Parts: sequence; structure tokens; C-alpha cells
Amino acid sequence: MHKHFLASVALFVLSTSPALAEEKVFTAKLVSHAILPANTIIPAPADAPEHLKTSAKFTTADRKRAEGLGTVPGKDGVRPTGLSMPFDGQAMQGFSGIKTMEDGTFWSLSDNGFGSKINSSDSMLMLHHVKFDWEAGKVEVLETLFLSDPDKKAPFPIVMEGAEQRYLTGADFDVESIQPVADGFWIGEEFGPYLLKFTSDGKLTDVIATKAGEIDVKSPDNPTLVVPANPTAKMPVFNLKRSGGYEGLAMSKDGSKLYGMLEGPLYLEDGSVEKADSLTALRVIEFDVASKTWTGKSWLYPLSEGGEAIGDFNMIDETTALVIERDNGAGTAEKACADPKAPAADCFAVPAKHKRIYKIEMTDENAGKAVRKIGYIDLMKIDDPDNKKRQGGGEGFYDMPFVTIENVDVVDPTHIVVGNDNNLPFSAGRALDKADDNEFVLLEVGEFLSAK
Repeated sequence: MHKHFLASVALFVLSTSPALAEEKVFTAKLVSHAILPANTIIPAPADAPEHLKTSAKFTTADRKRAEGLGTVPGKDGVRPTGLSMPFDGQAMQGFSGIKTMEDGTFWSLSDNGFGSKINSSDSMLMLHHVKFDWEAGKVEVLETLFLSDPDKKAPFPIVMEGAEQRYLTGADFDVESIQPVADGFWIGEEFGPYLLKFTSDGKLTDVIATKAGEIDVKSPDNPTLVVPANPTAKMPVFNLKRSGGYEGLAMSKDGSKLYGMLEGPLYLEDGSVEKADSLTALRVIEFDVASKTWTGKSWLYPLSEGGEAIGDFNMIDETTALVIERDNGAGTAEKACADPKAPAADCFAVPAKHKRIYKIEMTDENAGKAVRKIGYIDLMKIDDPDNKKRQGGGEGFYDMPFVTIENVDVVDPTHIVVGNDNNLPFSAGRALDKADDNEFVLLEVGEFLSAK
């Protein structure tokens, strides 16, 4: 790797801030709970190629095509989830990013499909305009926008390269985070990782590679990487783990800047990762919307003890933001397997413990250093004194024991919306033997949002 890469990294490793101050816990109260059932399958557009009329045909263990609908059981580890693939249509879930609109509706998006580039070539990329009927506990989908590349903006051949309608799939991009704007949408994705721009009707206009200062940020799925023909030759360089790209994408309140937060840390030449305050840290990288260029400014987000990744990221005001931080566990401790190394169908191998939403502060003063963590709410113990939950939790509380919780945004000065990504049909954290639904909750967190 280049010397400027190492110099920049050294600066970030050595620069610290008071992020390790004692973390303050704030309470959250459940106000409403809405559920979109797991088995929500929608038809592909009428003009989509036949290949896209069904999905999840390549989710077999050996990656061979599954010819019959419903012949491949969905599993969370060794536990069957009750849903089987391929699907007759497109799986709407899981939702991986949310943005509150002024009219009280929300935009969200489905991620790349079935968890990897190799098994998602028949999973269509889509955005969803949704409304929550909090009283009835239902999710109303107002519009689904299927993404496409009619003008050949992708810098590589897409799956539907020769098709009349060039719809994008989960083998082209792994879309994970969303910011609606007046003329369309900015999307953060993980394969590049890239920033993507789409028009209001879902057409791709820009594919922007990631730079953190002078560092070219690349994942192993970056399409520019080529494996050498000779096994003794040098392998191509990448500095993110797979699925380490833009899980979070926030926008400044004036709309002039985007802030992309990587899900995983950047790796150094010696195999170690970037750190802040002796903790594994994730880059937050600033992007100028008008010029469509990276500004060179970034921050470090230190994962707390027990945190393994982030799930979503949105600004509260000019300098503070919400970040979902999580571990990789799922399910509740009372149903834990006796031996995590010997998982069984009647227990959770690694129960959920660390599911939090942090409030952070990012300023010009702490640019190049760790963000300041102001405090957090615990998604495993949300107050529910009025028994508003529709499933999960226990006496007086609601919980979110899902492996991935990937939706958070401010609704008003005292409320936030939070939702899980259910990784359909593979995640079962609410029950041992049932695919997770998409659950969205409205939480009262006034003290948390106003905390300094």
C-alpha cells in the first residue's frame, strides 16, 4: 500500500477524543408498533424479463439453480424459518434504511436480496414509499420503485446487460442506505462501496467510488478488482471486509453534504484495523453534493464494547446524529443453547445482547478524531407501560432481539422510528422457528434527543 495511506491511517489511530467517557443510558417508551408480515412477496414489473419473475433461485448450498418454487428451506443456522425458496415474485424485505418525509410518510429500501452477490442475481433492487397505520399496527406500501440503469451508467456489465429493460439486481449493487432529495435519491451501497444517485423514477445517473482522504476504499466485491491468472502473482488490494460498505448514509440539514458511514473498519497493511480510543472504529466520510466530490473530511465512530457493526445513521440537527450499533446475536438469553459451538433447532446459538441507538456529535473541531458519544437507548429493554407491543418483549417492556436492526430516523422533537431488517427468509430472532417479520416501532425519546 502507498505511504500516504499509512500516514493517513496513523493520524486516525493516534487521534482520540473523549468518546470513552462513561456512557449514559436513556429510556425509550414504546408508543406504537406496526408489522409487515415476513412472507410479503410482490410481482415483478410487467416488463421485467422472465428471469426476474421469480427470485431466490440460487440460494442452494451448492449455488446450483433451484428449479422448483418452494423447494429450498430457509434456515437461520440450523433452525428452519418456515419459509421456502424460490419465491413466485420478488421478496419485498428486508428493509435497510429509512427517511422521514415532511408529509408523515417514509422512504425505505430493500437491500441486495439474499445476502451475497453470488446468490442475488434474480433479486430486484427497489425503494419503498410507506405509511404506518400505527393504530391498526400495519404497514401500508404506497409505492415500490424498481431501480434500473437504462443509460448504462454502471461502470461494469450488469446482470440485465442485454435486456430491453435494464433493471438492477442484487448481483449489481448492494443498496443499504437512503436519502431522498428533490430530484431523486442518494443511495449508499456496499459492493464498491459506491455512492449512487437515482432519479425520482429510479434511473441510475451517478456511480461514485469512495475515497477517504487519499485512500481508495474498496471491498472484495468491488468490480474493478481482478484476480491474477498466475497463482503466484500478487492479489488485488482491498481494505474492507465483505459487507463493510455504506450501511449508513446521513445528510446535513441544509442538504449540502452527505455523510457515509462504513459498516466495517478500514484495514491497515499489517492486518490490523483503524481504531479510536483503543476501540475498533468506523469511518464517517463527508461528500459535497453540489460538486459530487469527497471533501477529504472524515470522523471515526468507535464501536462500544460488544458492538460489532452499525445498522443505520441519520442526522438529528447540524452536528448530532443517531446511529444504530449492534452485535451479531439474535434471540433471547432464556432460550440460549447450552453450548454456542453446538447449535440446535430448539435454541438460539448466540443471543442478542448489544442492540443500541447512540446519539453522537460530529463537529469541525473533532473532524479527524472520534465522534463524541452522548449516550444511548437499549433496544433490548424498551419501556412498554401501556402494553403497546403486538409481539415480543415481556411484562412492561418490548425488545428487538434481531440480528440486524437497520432503520432509524427522527420523526419529531420527541419521537424516533426504528425498524429491523429481517434478512428474509434467513433470520429468526423473535421466534426459534419462524422467519422474522419487519417490525417498526415509534419510540418516545425526548430526553435522549435533547441531550447535550
